[in-house]
Amino acid sequence: MNDPFGAAIKEYFEKGKAPDLVVNSNYTEDENIPVSYFFRNESEMPELEKKALQLCRGSILDVGAAAGCHALVLQNRGQNVTALEQSELAVEVMKTRGIPKTISSDIYEFEGAQFDTILLLMNGAGIGGTVNGLKKLLFHLKPLLSEGGQILIDSSDIKYLFEEEDGSMWIDLSNDGYYGEMEYEVSFRNIKSAFDWLFIDFNLLQKTAMETGFKCEQMFKGEHYDYLAKLEIYK
Repeated sequence: MNDPFGAAIKEYFEKGKAPDLVVNSNYTEDENIPVSYFFRNESEMPELEKKALQLCRGSILDVGAAAGCHALVLQNRGQNVTALEQSELAVEVMKTRGIPKTISSDIYEFEGAQFDTILLLMNGAGIGGTVNGLKKLLFHLKPLLSEGGQILIDSSDIKYLFEEEDGSMWIDLSNDGYYGEMEYEVSFRNIKSAFDWLFIDFNLLQKTAMETGFKCEQMFKGEHYDYLAKLEIYK
């Protein structure tokens, strides 16, 4: 499996430095992600992430844990956290960093356990890939929630990318889908991976959550169109 994220995380962990990850999409070019971003401590995290970590309770599943920065904060607080990450290389790093409860799996292949909190950060909604894919993800997460459990998920409304100086918006006529459905290609050295990635505005997330049996509440709003939401199953 092409694993630019895992290769970057492993190199940075072993050498203390690594080239940036490079992201290209159908709307942007050559955006750099410093690998150190995945090794942030709590003081380096944005307020949205700090709020999410404060809201975590009970048994916690950290989905897409990467190098384990959020799992480490929760673990150091004495909370019961399991880090799930599909990159085997990243899981190796997390174990070496002292996170014993790790699972190397795609979220869609993980089942048979329940958690009080499912945490999806760093644009966790992106894992869905598309709006319909997010519905699939939420349906899959339902049986993983214990009674009264919660999903904490973040995303951003990227409509600002399409705004003109006069306040109007340009429309990509080649794309008949939702504007937040993006095509990503991430590369590290000579390793590349292409996938769909979703940025979803809160109103559409709320609608999507309701269609899949969740109530959705906005818990935090950031300064750059980003937000944190809490989803709970309707009783």
